[in-house]
Amino acid sequence: MLPFIRSTTAHATIAATLGARARARRLFATLMLSVSAIAAFAVVMPRTAHADGLDDIVKRGTLRVAVPQDFPPFGSIGADMKPIGYDIDTAALLAKGMGVKLELVPVTSANRIPYLTTNKADLVISSLGKNAEREKVIDFSDAYAPFYNGVFGPKDLAVSKPADLSGKTIGVTRGAVEDLELSKVAPADVTIKRFEDNNGTISAFLSGQVQLVATGNVVAAAIVAKHPPKLPEPKFLIKNSPCFVGLNKNEPRLLAKVNAIIAASKKDGSLGAVSQKWLGMPLPAEL
Repeated sequence: MLPFIRSTTAHATIAATLGARARARRLFATLMLSVSAIAAFAVVMPRTAHADGLDDIVKRGTLRVAVPQDFPPFGSIGADMKPIGYDIDTAALLAKGMGVKLELVPVTSANRIPYLTTNKADLVISSLGKNAEREKVIDFSDAYAPFYNGVFGPKDLAVSKPADLSGKTIGVTRGAVEDLELSKVAPADVTIKRFEDNNGTISAFLSGQVQLVATGNVVAAAIVAKHPPKLPEPKFLIKNSPCFVGLNKNEPRLLAKVNAIIAASKKDGSLGAVSQKWLGMPLPAEL
């Protein structure tokens, strides 16, 4: 009887083992189906749950626009302590075109793009120039304002090309287009002093900390308006850089809406009126 008992016990053990393995296989198959479902859901989720920027603005009823406060005539603080300028008026045109209220978010050249990418603003309208590095991070609208960057300095300083900057000191606003472009062409022995905002760059020139400035034509005009002992005059062009509205990537509906409002504002003359008001000139035909 003992062999029979051993055989029966062995068969029971084998059966139990096979049953456990079958249950394990069924459990594994169930888990794999669950993982597959989760993976498929994860693939779909970004498409369905991604918030549409234009919808968010309309639902919120407010367009948040990052604007300059230290860069007249594009943006500065008026006598009533409120932002004024070309960019502020352009922001107002866009908000009106979207049928929402306008919320202005003051920024500097250094933090304007981070404010956009961290969702502190829906758009950047801050005399923003377009370049390859920025295009990796954000998208741009059609141009809304004329702007060019150059090197400016006193009349008695002989400078007409990048090579003439050798041995000289020049001021720029950190992170601005002129900072990036000047760094590409400046001789190795030029001293570039970077300042956090345009007021710092202007003050550096007025106080004699720098001999020249690389900046926009409107900033140079602001320096002239202060009647310094040495008036800055244009030395050479760095880049013709019209201004664009910046917005986050993957927002095709918002981009199309912004471009449509800009086009309509050019056609009906409202954007031209902004240019005449702040730059003293009509919009260029090629803009």
